[in-house]
Amino acid sequence: MHIAQLHPRLRPLPRSANRDRRRIEFPVISFGAKQNTCNWPIAWLIFAITLMLSAVAPGARAGQLPLWEIGAGAAALSFPDYRGSNERQSWLLPVPYIVYRGEFLQADERRTRGLFYHTDRLEIDVSINGSVPVDSGKNDARRGMPNLDATLEIGPGLNLKLMESGDRRTRMELRLPVRGVFASDFSHVRQVGWVFQPQVNVDVRDPLGNAGWKLGLLAGPVYSDRRYNRYFYAVEPAFATAARPAYAAGGGYGGVQVIAALSKRYPGFWVGAFVKLDSLHGAAFAHSPLVTDQQGVAAGFSIAWILGQSKTTVEVPR
Repeated sequence: MHIAQLHPRLRPLPRSANRDRRRIEFPVISFGAKQNTCNWPIAWLIFAITLMLSAVAPGARAGQLPLWEIGAGAAALSFPDYRGSNERQSWLLPVPYIVYRGEFLQADERRTRGLFYHTDRLEIDVSINGSVPVDSGKNDARRGMPNLDATLEIGPGLNLKLMESGDRRTRMELRLPVRGVFASDFSHVRQVGWVFQPQVNVDVRDPLGNAGWKLGLLAGPVYSDRRYNRYFYAVEPAFATAARPAYAAGGGYGGVQVIAALSKRYPGFWVGAFVKLDSLHGAAFAHSPLVTDQQGVAAGFSIAWILGQSKTTVEVPR
């Protein structure tokens, strides 16, 4: 397959009557489930997919490595419209590859964050996450309701090393991120709540003797406040129907997520893939009529070619 075949054809859509921002339509790649095509800002979509593919992959190799690396590639991704939806999006998109190994700002195959303080066992950082927008007109459960804007999650986190093997090939840590959530459609920004997501993360180098591969395993519950849950799962009386009764979502426990990721850095390119399992059983909003599936699966694959790197190198611990 040629590189050009990995990039979808893009075509601009006419401006709608109530929105005057230019949007791009992406073709849908079918994986056998019900698919939707949403008119989304291209920058938000690529940003969110880059986060999904990069935030879960294991850390970089040890030793002297370039201060920065840049590249470009493509990602194939399939995920529910939102947590609890039984309708999916599947995309094939271009994505950037950016690695920066600074003392404060760090972006690599593993995650993007600002590192404020660190010792051998403890780190304090700022991390980010996000979600893509949803066109309610193309989601059966939300039809007739306002669209969901893209969200950006950002906030501080405390990371505690729990265990490291003698050969330093396996590392386990407890992550305690707290993030404020902001929704935007590029004409306004508003805060829509808070998320607390304690996680146990395990990174394994050379799993089962496969040199150069990195395996990452992450699991933990999700807790979100009332505003966040109302944004995604509340049904105001004005939008209630016979099949979709009014619902006021409360805050609290929001289910469990389990993620597995595998990646490898070759001399000229990088490959990575992940699978995320999501369970909403027992969640504070599980009885919302907008929750049409209490179990969800997201998966993605990405390949990126390294186009350049700095001559300056930095020491990267294992």
